[in-house]
Amino acid sequence: MGIAEGRKVWLALALAGTLAGCEDGGLQLPGFLSADDSAAAAPVTGGTTELVEVDVEAPEVFQVTEAGLWDGRPSLGGVWVAHPDVDDPERVIIRNTENGQFVIGALFRRERESVGPALQVSSDAAEALGMLAGAPAELNVTALRREAASEPAPTDATAPEAVLDEASGGEITTAELDAAPAMEPAPAPAAAPTLAPAPAPASTPAAVPASASPLDRPYIQIGIFSVEENAGNAATAMRANGLEASVIRQESQGTTFWRVVVGPASSTAERDADLETVKGLGFTDAYFTRN
Repeated sequence: MGIAEGRKVWLALALAGTLAGCEDGGLQLPGFLSADDSAAAAPVTGGTTELVEVDVEAPEVFQVTEAGLWDGRPSLGGVWVAHPDVDDPERVIIRNTENGQFVIGALFRRERESVGPALQVSSDAAEALGMLAGAPAELNVTALRREAASEPAPTDATAPEAVLDEASGGEITTAELDAAPAMEPAPAPAAAPTLAPAPAPASTPAAVPASASPLDRPYIQIGIFSVEENAGNAATAMRANGLEASVIRQESQGTTFWRVVVGPASSTAERDADLETVKGLGFTDAYFTRN
């Protein structure tokens, strides 16, 4: 028997002795190789919660459904309507009940007149709602309030589970270990796949918050559109003026609409400069938002 063969025999005997110690309880496996069911049942938590702002209708603050009129003259101030029953300016959603179009705008107070509809409509609002000059249309005007809502941020929780399943004791059985002496090279490659994937899950979640803006509200919402093409045109206008703009599709009460936001800004100075540019392009109702 050669020296190499002698070493193999001693290695096999040493391994068999070690395995026998495992079976008798004399040698404990490392925690990540233990067959403890409690470790396998431990939940893997990696989800985060992100706060977002949403517009919520507040009919208790203000709501009317009646005829509105655009007199055909151009008006300043962007999208707005005016009504005699308004106490304070409000942010509202204006719906044309005849064609289903809607737009977000401002609500102001006007003096009550004896003739004509009480609801006065600006030229920009009339265009967004598909109204013709001098032709009254039934409008629903409802006040809006901004509320914070939590959304679970998607995380890759399956990768750590897969690693734990591979390293759990359920797969390391006595029968599998007893077969090791028959295939002498088996113990060497067995350690490599177990240790190599371990650092991978730790690096994946760490990269998520790296790109977060230091500002609480790094975005500027320039408007909400009921027509996707109009939202795309607004975003194109922003990009043409050197701003980073995005179109976000959302739904509310069964209605689909598109938000256009600019950002994210990396500093207060950058955000203020972007807001000035946005308002200079005619979007005077733009405001800061979290997303």
